[in-house]
Amino acid sequence: MTKRQKKFALIAVGLALLACVTALVLNAFQSNLVFFFTPTQVFAGEAPRARAFRIGGMVKAGTLVQVGLSHEFTVTDNEREVSVSFTGLLPDLFKEGRGVVAQGELDASGRFVASQVLAKHDENYMPPEAQHAMDAAAQRRAAQSVKP
Repeated sequence: MTKRQKKFALIAVGLALLACVTALVLNAFQSNLVFFFTPTQVFAGEAPRARAFRIGGMVKAGTLVQVGLSHEFTVTDNEREVSVSFTGLLPDLFKEGRGVVAQGELDASGRFVASQVLAKHDENYMPPEAQHAMDAAAQRRAAQSVKP
């Protein structure tokens, strides 16, 4: 091999390694990427069926049912509702009528099976996406009530 051929071979090996590392990083990023959806988006079919995602909104008052470590409750954006099932310990700040973000998957019946439940950390906080969805739902309801 000439000096020039060795140089090209080294560059080719370096580019191949860079391509492999890039592919591994992108694969890891893709598998850890979790999108956020509102109950209205889930109802519209925008949420994935075979992949984990996050759903956020308010815990509807009067819907929390606890049996041991199993919990059933409803998340709403004041327009649509999604039933959520969770097994485990709920956060201390989790309460009906407050904001919540749950991570999990939809089952065959359309119920959200959560693997993790996150409650807001103070009285005034709500995830921006959930707050935007709540505001949009309120605007749509106000516009519908004004129509004759």
